[in-house]
This record gives sequence, C-alpha cells and structure tokens, in this order.
Amino acid sequence: MLIVKKFGGTSVANKERILNVAKRCIEDYKKGHEVVVVLSAMGKKTDELIEQARDINPNPQKRELDMLLTVGEQTSVALMAMAIDSLGVPAVSLNAFQVAMHTTSAYGNARLKRIDTERIRNELDAKRIVIITGFQGIDKQDNYATLGRGGSDTTAVALAAALKADSCEIYTDVDGVYTADPRFVKNARKLNEITYDEMLDLASLGAGVLHNRSVEMAKKYGVQLVVRSSLNTSEGTVVKEETRMEEMLVSGVAGDKNTARISVIGLQDNPGVTFKLFQHLANHNINVDIILQSVAREGTKDVSFTVAEDAVEDALEVIKRHKNTSLACDYIEVETAVAKVSVVGAGMMSNPGVAAKMFEALYDIGVTIKMIATSEIRITVLIDEAYTEQAIKAVHDKFMLGEA
Repeated sequence: MLIVKKFGGTSVANKERILNVAKRCIEDYKKGHEVVVVLSAMGKKTDELIEQARDINPNPQKRELDMLLTVGEQTSVALMAMAIDSLGVPAVSLNAFQVAMHTTSAYGNARLKRIDTERIRNELDAKRIVIITGFQGIDKQDNYATLGRGGSDTTAVALAAALKADSCEIYTDVDGVYTADPRFVKNARKLNEITYDEMLDLASLGAGVLHNRSVEMAKKYGVQLVVRSSLNTSEGTVVKEETRMEEMLVSGVAGDKNTARISVIGLQDNPGVTFKLFQHLANHNINVDIILQSVAREGTKDVSFTVAEDAVEDALEVIKRHKNTSLACDYIEVETAVAKVSVVGAGMMSNPGVAAKMFEALYDIGVTIKMIATSEIRITVLIDEAYTEQAIKAVHDKFMLGEA
C-alpha cells in the first residue's frame, strides 16, 4: 500500500513536532507500506521570509520571491529526513527540482503540469521514506515557482494521483473538517465525510482546512482525501465524490476576510464591454468571485466584483491601463474592509428557503448585505469585515442548531 501524507507548518513547527511526525510516518512504514511525505515550511517561516524580502524591497520581483520562499520547505524536508534517520529508518528528502515537479511560470500562483515519478519510485524501491517539498515546482526555464499559499495540499494530491497512491492523508492542527471554524464557533461539529463539491466551495470561501486547488485536483483524478489532526489519532473527515449525509441541509459556514470589492463606475454600456473587463483580468490570472452589474442608465452601467485582497493592485493596474480605450468609465472605487460569509451544502438543492434563512440570521444581528452570489450548493454574501465572526456564528446557529 502506498500512502501520501501531507503535514502543514504547525505540524512541523519545532523539534518535538518534527519527531512526532517522524514517528507517525515510521508507524506506517513498519506495517510494510510505502510512505511519501509532503511538508510545508515550519511554523510561520514563509511569513518571516516574505517580511525579510519586503524589508529589502517593498515590491520584490515575483520570480525572486519564489526563489526565496522555496527555502522554507527545503528546510522542513531535510530536517525531517534527519529525524527519521535518527530513529533508525532510511529516508531521503527531495525538492521540486530533484523530483521534478513541472509547473507554469505564474510565479506565486503557479499550476502543476506534470510530475516525473521515476526518482520517487527508485527511492521507494530502495525501501526509503521519501520526503518531498510542498508548495513548489519548476517551470520550463528551470526557475522555481510556488503554487500559492496552501499549495502543499495540492502537491500532495498531485503526487497521490501521479503515483496512484492508495491513500492521501492531509494532516493539520484540527481534527478534520468542521461545520465552521471551531476556534471561534464553539458549537461547530466535525463532519465524518463531505463531498468534493462541498469541500471545494468551503475551501474557496475561506474555510482554510484545504487548498481549493487540491480539492479540485482530487475530484478530477478521484483521489479520496482524509483530513485529520497531526496531534492525535482521531479518524478525521473523508472527502469523496458521494456521502451519506443527504439529511444535512448545510455542511458548513465559512468566512473570508482576504477579499476586496472593486466597482467600475460609469462604464460605457456597449456590447462586449463586460466581456473585455473580465477577459483583461483573466489574462493576468486575476480570479473574480461575486459579480454585480447595475441596470444601464443614460448609456452607462456600473460593474462591481470581488477579488482576493492581495490581487487588488494588479486588478487596478489592468483596469487603469484600458480605462481610456476598451474600458472607458468615470472612476473606480475600491473597498477592502469587507468579507465574504457563505453557507455550503448539497442539501440546499432540494430545499427552498435557505437564502431567506441566512438573510434572516444576518437581519437579526443588524448586518447589512452588500452583494450576493449563489450556486446550487452555496450562498455567499459580502458584508462589512468588522462583523465577520459575529455573522458566521449567527448563520451557523440558525442552521446547525435547527438540525442538531
């Protein structure tokens, strides 16, 4: 049996936790399994490296920033190999270049294209535990490119798919996937299982347990995930295609403060102008979530949309570049003190009134809704950032207490 195990930064934050992870990996190895381990940088190492970079250059080149950030994961895997070796088991650490893990050249947000598995197979055949850097790959010029925050999850799933692993286990500092963030929603419940689609929406909307692209890839290649804690031996949450939880109306409530609203005011109401706006943004790899377009008046219209807060500057630069040509408008507004709050659940498809129930919960605590987006299995609202936790608790209570 081949098992891929991914451990996040908190799981390898210090010597004691590194040794704890080493022992967990050795347990499976001694049962006769082949073990591939994917690691994130230790603790807050990535944040520290970014801070160092910006202290030198407030706007570092993305290629150079990626070159720097790969140091974090390389430190983790080397120390883990040393820890496993100290416990009497052979291990080898490999970085993205040594594997090799091929990506696009979108530095800071690269996508995996393919993984060469020959080196990994050779090391497994030599009866070693193989420890691989998460979060990074190499582009066609052999430059390091990182996959975005949380990208180690995607590395693990991609390896599980490429190696046709029997299991892909994602270890974190919580026991699994909860109906809300248990750090501030005390009555949040752990889910035994959740569908790929539900998990993808929760991950995209700020749940923070899994990288959204890892769930997308798991669904595409049929990789069954298990999310569990590195600090205990509880069963965790299984993420798969279908679950037996049809009776649950809502599977989770998530909030995302890393968001901003951009409004393009007085945009000329000409055929294709909305297409051009979002095509320009897409050409620069800027993801857009909620979109709201006003009714046209006197030949103009307003278009508002949300992006990740760290994409605001790039989005503004793109719009301003075309402001006097294809995107003629009066002015552009930016609001960063906003957050998204969402409910997600496959049970919503066959149950009317979910939106009204959510809006009632927000009305009860006096929160104003700025924008709304819906799909078959989720409803997202944009609100003032200051009310994020309060709104999550209220919405969670409205749905979960009624289902308890």
